[in-house]
Amino acid sequence: MSHPTPARPPETAPPAGPSPDEGRRRGHPRTARGIRVGTTVGSAVLLLATLLLPNRLDLLTPPAFMRLPAEGIVLVAVLLVLPGRARRVTAVLAGAAIGLLTLVKCLDMGFYSVLQRPFDLVLDWVLLDDAADYVRESFGRTSEVLAIAGAVLLAAAVPAATALALVRLAERMARRRPPAGRTTLVLAVVWVTCATFGLRAGGEPVASTLDAQLVDDRVRAVRAGLADERVFAAEAAVDAFRSTPPDRLLTGLRGKDVLFTFVESYGRTAIEDPAMAGPVGAVLKEGEASLGAAGFEARSGWLRSPVLGAGSWMCHATLLSGLWIDNQQRYRQLVSGDRMTLNRYFRRTGAWRTVGVVPGVRKAWPEARYFGLDRSYDSTHLGYHGPYFSWTPVPDQFTLDAFDRLEYARKNRRPLMAEIILASSHQPWAPLPRMIDWKGLGDGSVFGPIQRAGKDPAEVWKDTERVRAEYRASIEYSLRSLFGFMRRYAHRDTVLVFLGDHQPRPEVVAGSPRRDVPVTIVAHDPAVLERVAGWDWTPGLKPAPDAPIWAMDKFRDRFLKAFGPQAPGPAQESRKAAVRRTNHSGSSSQG
Repeated sequence: MSHPTPARPPETAPPAGPSPDEGRRRGHPRTARGIRVGTTVGSAVLLLATLLLPNRLDLLTPPAFMRLPAEGIVLVAVLLVLPGRARRVTAVLAGAAIGLLTLVKCLDMGFYSVLQRPFDLVLDWVLLDDAADYVRESFGRTSEVLAIAGAVLLAAAVPAATALALVRLAERMARRRPPAGRTTLVLAVVWVTCATFGLRAGGEPVASTLDAQLVDDRVRAVRAGLADERVFAAEAAVDAFRSTPPDRLLTGLRGKDVLFTFVESYGRTAIEDPAMAGPVGAVLKEGEASLGAAGFEARSGWLRSPVLGAGSWMCHATLLSGLWIDNQQRYRQLVSGDRMTLNRYFRRTGAWRTVGVVPGVRKAWPEARYFGLDRSYDSTHLGYHGPYFSWTPVPDQFTLDAFDRLEYARKNRRPLMAEIILASSHQPWAPLPRMIDWKGLGDGSVFGPIQRAGKDPAEVWKDTERVRAEYRASIEYSLRSLFGFMRRYAHRDTVLVFLGDHQPRPEVVAGSPRRDVPVTIVAHDPAVLERVAGWDWTPGLKPAPDAPIWAMDKFRDRFLKAFGPQAPGPAQESRKAAVRRTNHSGSSSQG
């Protein structure tokens, strides 16, 4: 028995327009194509930007990116002719190299901003730790952690991003080899034309070889850094005074307290910049008048510092050792050797007790033994219980008062040779201490309200002119502290040598490359200044613009020569003749 076939339902007309699924299927190719194009364009822009990125912030301008990088054109040409696997490997390695070079440029930006020089791939890694300490002390632990985390993330992300970008670009070019080849050829012709005719955009040459030049400079610098150890060892072996008998050293200063005082960042800018010369000059003039009333005179000149912006310890070492210390490798070689310093020469005579006052040191300082100090006082040994002023642990006024309390005012002591560091003028120059009554210093807690009322460094550093104003104020404070100490505590047998260590940061010196710092000798005994009459230094606390400029490493030997045994000069002969005449006159009258 057959069953009837069920009737088929009538077909319904399809819905008008595409279904949602069909619409999504049709949209996918467009979206994917957009992503591919966007990724390729983004990769090209990233690589072009990294290749053209300058290594100095002041060169980071729009014209810097309106150029053709020769390195990019050559790299594209190489990738076009390589087969698949070799092309991918080359793209990964070259892309990572571009990223690493970009990181070096970023380091250069930081070093140019502070030290006005590029990062040294051999010698400067240790300074990154000091930079982290500076951020922590100036802006807090959180800022340090964020800065380190950002640096680590950047170091990992940049090479990875440039490597992926170059792989992406290489694969797209391989799929479209003929048009990519024609485009590369056109760009090469344009580059050669621009180079031939010296075409420029916004003052920058259109035909760029920035990265090739940067790599060449780094290769030369690495070779020089590796060879510098041998060069420095040869320089340190030469010492004109090493064999001088102790009884013939520093004879012109016997019985004197000799204080070598470094004023942080006290550079030529503080004295000659139009925005600073007036206020700082007034402090110097006031100090000169008050010291003159107490019977002191001064002579001033210029020294050329080995560094700019930072690296105070290298300046201290340069002056005291008589060797040019302009990098950390040289400093480490110095303090691990036996080169004689001024401190050690004073100590060798047996006539002085040598002391170091280093308030910027917060931890063990093994270099004190090398420098020949009988005793050193860091920030934890000065009796200070007040607040830090940003990076600066102890205000200068308290530092000098503590030196008097701990050493200078002691009874029945030997003469002192002291190295004193005044750190209140250390960047970031906010907040700043101010002068208070010397009798009210106590344990330093009196500085608490002053510190809390001070300016926020983060706010100050938003504006260059505010930074310059606070720097000037810090120099005024340091100088007032020093002159106040001299008026209050110095005596007839005190000899003060005070100087800057280096110029301040580029923002403060307005980009000036000059590295000159003032140096001044103050003494009550005229015989001391007669010893340096041949130096042609300017009378007073302020060196004249045309006063002699010495390299800082030349000071040690000139100082030792001036104050060692020497034939009597005209002034000494005149005094001796006057004494003989007085004695002869007295004898005649008695007869």
